[in-house]
Amino acid sequence: MWALKKNTIVVTGGAGFIGSCFLWKLNKEGINDIIVVDNLGTSEKWHNLSGKKISDYIQKEDFLGLLHSGKISGIKTIVHLGACSSTTFTDAAYFVKNNYEYSKALAIWAIDHRVKFIYASSAATYGDGEFGYRDDVETILKLKPLNMYGYSKQLFDLWLLNNRLDLDKEATGVKFFNVFGPNEYHKGDMMSVVCKKFKEVTDHGCIKLFKSYRRDCKDGEQKRDFIYVKDAVDVLFFFLSNPGKTGIFNLGSGVAHSWNELAAAMFSAVNKKPCVKYIEMPETLREKYQYFTRAEMGKLRKSGYEKSFATISESVKDYALYLKNNRYL
Repeated sequence: MWALKKNTIVVTGGAGFIGSCFLWKLNKEGINDIIVVDNLGTSEKWHNLSGKKISDYIQKEDFLGLLHSGKISGIKTIVHLGACSSTTFTDAAYFVKNNYEYSKALAIWAIDHRVKFIYASSAATYGDGEFGYRDDVETILKLKPLNMYGYSKQLFDLWLLNNRLDLDKEATGVKFFNVFGPNEYHKGDMMSVVCKKFKEVTDHGCIKLFKSYRRDCKDGEQKRDFIYVKDAVDVLFFFLSNPGKTGIFNLGSGVAHSWNELAAAMFSAVNKKPCVKYIEMPETLREKYQYFTRAEMGKLRKSGYEKSFATISESVKDYALYLKNNRYL
C-alpha cells in the first residue's frame, strides 16, 4: 500500500523531455512529493531523473493496476505527459493502445476520484491548418490530423469533449506546439532542430534543412510556432497551481518563425555566419508535413496567465549555452 501525502503529484512520462523539465520546475518550487511513471526501457533517459527529488518511481505497465487495486492513495493531481510522440511511426494499433486507451483509463480514474487531471495534447491535431489554430471546442471538433500521432491525440480530445460533458470542470488539456530545450537528447529523430543540428553549426558552420514542396513557400520558409520548454513548464505549473482553470488550451508562443529564422538564431547564438543547405524531404513525410503552425493564445491569456514568453533568439541563445556545457538538465 502506497500511503502517500495528500498532495502527491503523479507525472507520467516524467523521465521524458517535457516531463523531466516539469520535475525540475516542481523541485524549484519546493515540491518533492512526486511519483514518476514511465517506461525507461533501454534508453538513456533515466539520466533525466538523476538529481531530481521525487517520492517514488513506478513502471508504466504497473501503474494502472496499482491505481485500480486501491493500493495507492493520497494523489492530488495527475499530470499525464507520457505518450509515443513519433510523427513517423505508423503502428496505429500501438498508438490507440498507448496514447488513447491508456489516457482514457487514467482520466476516468482521476475524474471518478476527484483528482485533478492535466494532460498533453498536441498541435499535430491541427493537421494542415485548414480550420485554423484556435483552441475553442467548435474548431477542435473539426480537426483532421496528418499523422497517426496527431490522430491519437485528437481521439482523446474528442472522447473528453463527447463523453465528459462537464470537461470544463474536470480536466485540463494543453496542445503543445514545437517545444524545444534541455533533456530531449534521447528522442532520436523527434529531437528539435536546435538539438539535432547544434553540432553541425558549431563543428561545420553549416546546417541542412528540408526543401519546400509547395510553390507558395520558399525553401526554409516553412513556419512553426516554437516554444522554449522553460516557458512550457511554467504554463503547466500555472494550471497545477490553479485547479479551477480547466478545458483545452494551446501552448505555443503565439508567433510563427521560419526554419531559416531558427537557423539564423542558432548561428547568432554561437557567433557564426549563417549557412544553410536545402535537402530533399523523404517522400514518406511530404504528404504529412505541416507547413505552418501558430497557436492562438487568447484563451490561455483570458485564463489569467500573464507571463511573457521568451523570444526565439533568447530561447535559442539560452539553449545553445546549455548544449555547449551540459547534456542533462
